[in-house]
Amino acid sequence: MKSKVGVLVMSYGTPESLEGIEAYYTHIRRGKAPTQEQLQDLTDRYEAIVGGVFPLRENTNLQVTELQAALNRNQDQSGIEFVCYQGLKHASPFIEDGVEQMTKDGIKRAVGIVLAPHYSIMSVGGYIKRAQEKATELGLDMSFVESYHLHPKLIQALSERVSAKLDQFEEAGAIREDVRVLFSAHSLPKRIIEMGDPYPEQLLETSRAIAEATGVTSWQFSWQSAGRTAEPWLGPDILDTLQELSVEQIENVLVAPVGFVSDHLEVLYDLDIEAQAISKELDMRLMRIDSLNSDPLYMETLRAEVLAALEKGNVS
Repeated sequence: MKSKVGVLVMSYGTPESLEGIEAYYTHIRRGKAPTQEQLQDLTDRYEAIVGGVFPLRENTNLQVTELQAALNRNQDQSGIEFVCYQGLKHASPFIEDGVEQMTKDGIKRAVGIVLAPHYSIMSVGGYIKRAQEKATELGLDMSFVESYHLHPKLIQALSERVSAKLDQFEEAGAIREDVRVLFSAHSLPKRIIEMGDPYPEQLLETSRAIAEATGVTSWQFSWQSAGRTAEPWLGPDILDTLQELSVEQIENVLVAPVGFVSDHLEVLYDLDIEAQAISKELDMRLMRIDSLNSDPLYMETLRAEVLAALEKGNVS
């Protein structure tokens, strides 16, 4: 009889349909319903990219399935069977639901990991806090992966994507060294810097590692998808950066959104539609790297981190 270990795979979450957008947006706003204008704006964005199909939900489902398969590969002699559960921040099944389901299924030990490589107390830290509180309440022994932003297989997967797109630029007639690579991630409120949060530096570390692996020397970091709140967010925003690059007479730009692992709104709309429209106005060729989604190297990254957390947590 194999011992079962639960793996709570956490992510931001997304509505399952256009009809679920209002409830989803209300949850993000901590129970305060969006205005009709805000709701229409978000609905329009989803309709622009997917026409009612929600890729992040499908991608997350596939990532969880593929991770479970990767974890159970070559485990015949270990006496362990891994069972993966979803825990979403703003949609069902919520983080607490995932933890509760594990205990209902008789799971006694578990590992939590977030589908985001870089740690911030305002993102990954919040996921872990919610999961730990529920696990403590239910008596579940749980350890966590905080970040994996420099895992060799993650860097390999992202580097391969950067190189592949630079090849395309060359095929289109651009000089490889003249292509400006813009690494990006979701902006957070500026106050995280005063808190000593590692998020900005971890993103730069990932960017440097990819640049080194690919031989890229013309690169910079830019932020994207900042929240629409009164407080200042980390910048510069990628749309402003594109304007600045136009002044520099940069004609070819490759965006590498290393802070994201899936195709979803911040990639498919903010980059593929919004940033692309700006670049066309500026007579600039813009491409972005393909998202990781369920890439085998990414699954191997997650697998290795889960196994390491299990061992570190002294769960045996």
